[in-house]
Amino acid sequence: MTENEAPKGAILQRDKETYAIVPRVPCGLLTREMLKNISLVVEKYDIPLIKMTSGHRIALIGMKEDKINDIYADLNMEPGQATELCLHYVQACPGTEVCKFGIQDSLQFGVKLEKLLAGRELPAKLKVGVSGCPFSCAEGLVRDIGVMGKKKGWTLSFGGNSGRQARIGDVLVEEISESEVIALIQRCIDYYCQHAKKRERTARFIERIGIETFKEAVLAPPPSEA
Repeated sequence: MTENEAPKGAILQRDKETYAIVPRVPCGLLTREMLKNISLVVEKYDIPLIKMTSGHRIALIGMKEDKINDIYADLNMEPGQATELCLHYVQACPGTEVCKFGIQDSLQFGVKLEKLLAGRELPAKLKVGVSGCPFSCAEGLVRDIGVMGKKKGWTLSFGGNSGRQARIGDVLVEEISESEVIALIQRCIDYYCQHAKKRERTARFIERIGIETFKEAVLAPPPSEA
């Protein structure tokens, strides 16, 4: 198997011999079965390094490529996307599930958004942050899509990035309902897919076309039916 034929989601490491994988963990929520399988796999295949990632995922690092398919089979977990042009992760804080500061249920909403966006082909990788209160622990303003809970609803931002050219996302709307957020995210993604260049992250896309052009397109009321 060559590097180009490596299993989906496997990342060649610096030594040019071993790989890392990041099994899909929606919003960082791990079940007992997941934890048990990860522990068994680490021991069975003598995986040398396990790392919590910034995107609330677990990276298993240091495997030979001929073991990766067997490892995924034993994990019984879907491959996470780490290099593909698609949703990479939804990062969500505990929200009202356990946090005393939670105002909105960010965990259930984050899982819902991951199901909505997972598998969709995009111009570039996409990262989402969902926070249950204005403390914004999920760092949505430096994610492609940011959702933040307030007492009267959700605030939605678009075009953030925490990379080499960091950018604070632009707030599109504030205090809207969950269903309205989902509908607006779909319009944002549709417009982005139609007009962005390949591998153009949302931050660079907004810088190129201008936030007012984007707002005019995605916030315009739908045409009335005849």
